[in-house]
Amino acid sequence: MRFMNTLLLAAETTTNVSEWTMGSGNIYNDMLVAALVVVMVALLFSALVVNKALKSIISLTMPQLATEQKVKKSRKINWQAIGAKLLSLRPMEEEKDLEIDHEYDGIKELDNPIPAWFNALFYSTITFAVVYMLVYHVFGWGLNQDQEYQREMAIAEREKQEYLAQAANLIDESTVEIDAAMAPAGQAIYTANCAVCHGNAGEGGIGPNLTDEYWLHGGDIKDIYAVVKYGVPDKGMVPWEQTLTPGQIAEVSNYIVTLIGTNPPNAKEPQGDKFTAAASSEVAEIPAEEESSIE
Repeated sequence: MRFMNTLLLAAETTTNVSEWTMGSGNIYNDMLVAALVVVMVALLFSALVVNKALKSIISLTMPQLATEQKVKKSRKINWQAIGAKLLSLRPMEEEKDLEIDHEYDGIKELDNPIPAWFNALFYSTITFAVVYMLVYHVFGWGLNQDQEYQREMAIAEREKQEYLAQAANLIDESTVEIDAAMAPAGQAIYTANCAVCHGNAGEGGIGPNLTDEYWLHGGDIKDIYAVVKYGVPDKGMVPWEQTLTPGQIAEVSNYIVTLIGTNPPNAKEPQGDKFTAAASSEVAEIPAEEESSIE
């Protein structure tokens, strides 16, 4: 009877799934879904049959094991007893043993014990306090608030320096700006790499004078950066983009800007066109003026 019910249920399920997938308009999909459902039902039925057969074999060959399994199933967790134990409840029959020797208007007080869960919580807090004191205040294994603050500040400072170093290397000739704070570091780079051709004070030598107002390729910070980065191979100026980082090129460019107008001795004669910052700003403002006239 159970077998017939299972088959009827499988047939009904297959019919329902087929009707549901008929809406797709693809008969092959409908057939595939129906076949999968039939296979799944057959596997489930086979598993039930095998499970029942194994139980029968165990009951025949190992009756003691079968009896133990039945006993385990019959055992149920007595949640009521567990709750009474946690709350330290006493049965009503023992109420007289808990009475205190005084009453008021016929009202008696019971000396109920403290619940077990409360005692466990109370003693756990004491244990935690002792462990906390030993770890943080006796042996110094843990960091206190001040030490944690100092550690976090040190980590933040390290991450800040890493970010600034990365940000410095994101500079190029279109974003570089004049920054006097970069000049001291740029001086060391200039002395090590540029003084051979341009002189220790920028007075010029093999290369042009860097202290006057005349420039061969522009005297703006962006122009200087581009010349240092890409060089001028036709005139012997090597590109430094493979040797120096973008941040170092920005530093040495800012140092070169500080050399303008220093008038060192034995300066080389001016070369190129005269450059002024005002002229550069006027050139930069021309597109905006043209745009406003067009409007």
